Amino acid sequence: MSVVSLLGVKVLNNPAKFGDKYEFEITFECLEQLEKDLEWKLTYVGSAQSDQYDQELDSLLVGPVPIGVNKFVFEADSPDTSRIPDADIIGVTVVLLTCSYDGREFVRVGYYVNNEYDSPELNAEPPTKPIIERVKRNVLAEKPRVTRFAIKWDSEASAPAEFPPEQPEADLAVPDEEEYGADEAAEEAEAEAEAEAEGSEKPAPAAGEDTEMGEGDQEAVNPTEDNEDAVSEDGSVDLEGESEDELEEELVEGEGEGEGEGEEAEDGAMEVDADKPGHAAGAKPA
Repeated sequence: MSVVSLLGVKVLNNPAKFGDKYEFEITFECLEQLEKDLEWKLTYVGSAQSDQYDQELDSLLVGPVPIGVNKFVFEADSPDTSRIPDADIIGVTVVLLTCSYDGREFVRVGYYVNNEYDSPELNAEPPTKPIIERVKRNVLAEKPRVTRFAIKWDSEASAPAEFPPEQPEADLAVPDEEEYGADEAAEEAEAEAEAEAEGSEKPAPAAGEDTEMGEGDQEAVNPTEDNEDAVSEDGSVDLEGESEDELEEELVEGEGEGEGEGEEAEDGAMEVDADKPGHAAGAKPA
């Protein structure tokens, strides 16, 4: 949170001649007692092509600043035309009103300024050498551009969050994609080497552990001759054309037959009738 907040800026003498002073009525609020003064500056942008033509028109120290709402008038001289390219005197430029505390800028207000001659004839055919006495300025006070910056004031608690510290040693570290899974890969390679040396099969996987599919596992997903009509090519069960009444009727019949034949199926799976499409509760059509 900023200790000083800009509440408003009013341009007093506007429009005015190019050589007249700039006058700004500034209103701001101070929430805490400050140890140092506020520094206000007004900068004129002489050319959009380079900042070497920028001019600091004036600066003002305000302090000690009492707590509460404060108001004052900031006056600054007009820019030195000898430091401005002739082609940039007429036209649109910018003035910047800034305020800093202890050398740290915390607010900036930018205004567009339109410089033109006071007669339509000169504006239609401007002379090669500008006639400064006939130039008037108009500050577009209704459309300021306000930019605020978080700074440290008198206490460390008011200091904004700093960027993370530089870590040059991080460039020497092993990339994550090379380091990730290195230990697991080494353990698997060692286990496979031992299994090949002993000529034994791989140990049975623990519950929940991912394993590679072997030859024996293919029988679980490939249809056999007995149920190739019931199971589609992708292993799903076809339920098309079956109504809820037929499903319930077949399930009831299956319950009666299961009393004598259920013992033959060691895994407890439902036996599929080869004459009818297989079905199971909760299955979805392929």
